Amino acid sequence: MKKVLKIIGITLLIIIALLIAIPFAFQGQIKDMVKRFINQNLNAKVEFSDVNLSFIKSFPQAHVSVNDLVITNFEPFKDETFATAKDIAFTMSIKELFKNPSDDPIIINSIAVEEALLTLKTDKLGNTNYDITKEEEGKQTTPESDASFAFSIEDYNINNSAFSYIDEGADILIHVTELNHEGHGTFSAETSELNTKSEANVSITLDSTNYLSNNPIKLDALIDLNLENKKYSFKDNKGYINDLPLEFHGFVQQVDNGQQIDITFENPESDFKNFLAIIPKAYSKSIENVQTTGDFKVKGAIKGLSSEETIPNIDISISSNNASFKYPDLPKRVSNITIDTKIKNETGNVDDTYIDIKTLNFKIDEDVFKSSITLKNLTKNMLVNANIDGVLNLANITKVYPVDLENTLTGILKGKINTAFDMNAIETNAYNRIKNNGSVDITDFVFSSEDIVNPIHISQANMTFKPGTVTLNNFKAKTGDSDLDATGTIKNLLGFLLSDNTLKGNFNVNSNTFKVSDFMSEDETVSENNKTTTDEESLKIPAFLDCTINANAKTVLYDNLNLKNVTGTLFIKDQKAELQNMSSSIFDGKLSINGAVTTKEKTPVFDLKLGANNFDIAQSFKGMELLQNLAPIAKLLQGKLNTSLNLSGSLDKDFSPVLSSVSGDALAELLTTNINTKDGLLNKLESSLNFIDFDKLDLKDIKTKLEFADGKVAVQPFDFKYKDIAIEVSGAHGFDKTINYNAVFNVPTKYLGSEVNRLVGQINDTEVNNITIPVTANITGAFTNPTVKTDLTNGVKNLTNQLIEIQKQKLLNQGKDKVKDLIGGVIGGNKTKTDSIKKEQDNVVKDVLNDIIKKKTQDSTTTDNTKSTEDAIKNVLGGLLGKKKKDTVQ
Repeated sequence: MKKVLKIIGITLLIIIALLIAIPFAFQGQIKDMVKRFINQNLNAKVEFSDVNLSFIKSFPQAHVSVNDLVITNFEPFKDETFATAKDIAFTMSIKELFKNPSDDPIIINSIAVEEALLTLKTDKLGNTNYDITKEEEGKQTTPESDASFAFSIEDYNINNSAFSYIDEGADILIHVTELNHEGHGTFSAETSELNTKSEANVSITLDSTNYLSNNPIKLDALIDLNLENKKYSFKDNKGYINDLPLEFHGFVQQVDNGQQIDITFENPESDFKNFLAIIPKAYSKSIENVQTTGDFKVKGAIKGLSSEETIPNIDISISSNNASFKYPDLPKRVSNITIDTKIKNETGNVDDTYIDIKTLNFKIDEDVFKSSITLKNLTKNMLVNANIDGVLNLANITKVYPVDLENTLTGILKGKINTAFDMNAIETNAYNRIKNNGSVDITDFVFSSEDIVNPIHISQANMTFKPGTVTLNNFKAKTGDSDLDATGTIKNLLGFLLSDNTLKGNFNVNSNTFKVSDFMSEDETVSENNKTTTDEESLKIPAFLDCTINANAKTVLYDNLNLKNVTGTLFIKDQKAELQNMSSSIFDGKLSINGAVTTKEKTPVFDLKLGANNFDIAQSFKGMELLQNLAPIAKLLQGKLNTSLNLSGSLDKDFSPVLSSVSGDALAELLTTNINTKDGLLNKLESSLNFIDFDKLDLKDIKTKLEFADGKVAVQPFDFKYKDIAIEVSGAHGFDKTINYNAVFNVPTKYLGSEVNRLVGQINDTEVNNITIPVTANITGAFTNPTVKTDLTNGVKNLTNQLIEIQKQKLLNQGKDKVKDLIGGVIGGNKTKTDSIKKEQDNVVKDVLNDIIKKKTQDSTTTDNTKSTEDAIKNVLGGLLGKKKKDTVQ
């Protein structure tokens, strides 16, 4: 006995070892078989990671699996993925593995597909991505001929898979996700039964309208299979759309030119709770404890031929009479619900399908809402005819239905409207084909959004609808501290609401107070909670707006600016706001604005022309950072300013100018009366230039031109006078407060002290009264900590040259004797001076004048004489700049 058991054990081990080892011997053959099938049947690129064979998994049958299958299309869908599958497994008799290509087809008994994704696509030209099977030229094929595989299936299943159908020409989009399907039966017998179970989430979009959105669908079907006549009949079937149960009866039969369909369906129960079951659970929540009255019935028939030219006739009715519902945790009930809807096609032509919602009425409290709508020509240019008549209190929506709103809705809508249009008219703005009539009133409507800080309270609004135009008769609203009162006309309202078209209109907007911060988020907490743009993104002018706004605001508050009597026109189009003839009272003067702001690109930009008339300098430069950077010295001035300013640049995410990007030019006129000399800059100048009393400086009527770019401001030379001292200023400064300016003071000799005046007075000529000396003050460093240096070089040379030139001309016009007398007088007049200076000046003048008289030409003598004169004058000027102002300014 032990020997027998030992033999049996050894035999079993050998069999198990063979079952494990043999598949490795057939691995190459299996791969060749799969590749042969692919190459013979598919016109596409097919890839897979491996093919495995096992005699253990499905013993006594062979188990073949293909891993990581990817099928990619050729032209015209080149490189687009047609199908993928993590694993496809087949079972078959072991003997099927030993068949040659010339033998009978290999018979497959079961198929299991894991995590498949299939995309069926038709482009606008009618090309399909699923037409990838090969056909041999000149050879008629039959289902039985030249097939590498045949099916005698008892079980099949598809797990965790997805399917998409896209028809770009017909604008049809179907997505099936989380698909799990299994079937048990046989396809080989002439008549048999197939028991199937299916569940999936389905989304259907037709002509950009979403009819199902990830709705769960279930179907348990027992199907009678008549394979000889290709007829499949529903015997015992029950399906679910969301939680709405439907029973199916009828059949589908394959015929030469399509499928003959005869199916009826209806919901077996009539409770109105079935209507709530249609709505996705994410919106309807639990309906188990909802109180309902009335009935709800869905009944339909689909009968006829489905072919390339026709569809079956359709007759579906949805009805409910005097129904109501109330959620247990909500305070109010929806009552008097009446639904009468038909979906029909009586011709078999798909274009003749229509939806007729004859009645859709309900009542909440005492507010009655009635509506009806017909939709025709569904697959092409859909025709819409709708009527709405009723009152809706928005605050009651959350009191009757468990909907989670991002923002609380309040307000009462009352309207009576009839509209008739075709969708093409909406898309192309063909207003003559859009027929609207009626009116809508809105009362106490409160709107809040992530993009605004405060809710907008519309206290009253009234709109009248006419063909092609909506008239805004009145609109009164308030948000924060701001109020709005508007009238106007709106075009293409339906195009904006139903399509991606722009909203066009003309509006007149009045406001007593318009506070910009009421419409823009500045508080950090509010900003983080409400903002819809990232930190890097800037606010955008809505792309859907194409309108003209005539504005009139008594007060506009922006940052620390207070603008009065703001008027002008604003044109908004293509994310660009163009300001035209905007004017305002501010800083005790008038401001005019023309230009544009555009947010079409990632970084918003502006290009503006500003005009300031009679601005109070102190107020304007305190309130406007841009003016502070363009002319920082103006903060020291008190008086009035006129300027015209052209500037362009970019804006940051808060719509403030990025100063480093600003460029342009300005022409400014100062009408100033007082100067603050206590500031560091003027204080430094005053200590370096003792011949000017800055308290008495008059800058009235000064005009200058500025040019600015890359954070730098260049000031073109401008002139003004202090008494009879001509002053010229020019230079540049940066927005970083660095400065580099030159101020040239052309000082008459009478301000140069008694010694220079006595020297000049010896020249008996009227020209000496016109002698001036240029004193240059170079101002550098920072505006808050300037460095002032005075340059006397030009002044010394200038005065020396003027004295020599005047005397030379005078002496040339006189004789030598008279010159000698004059020289003696000049030399003798110096007796009151100190010995060293008197001797130097006597020698300098004597040598220079002798040189002029004798017409010397030697360079060395001339150079020495001029240098001596310069030194003498320099000594005098140096003393002048170091003396007290009281001693020198007369």
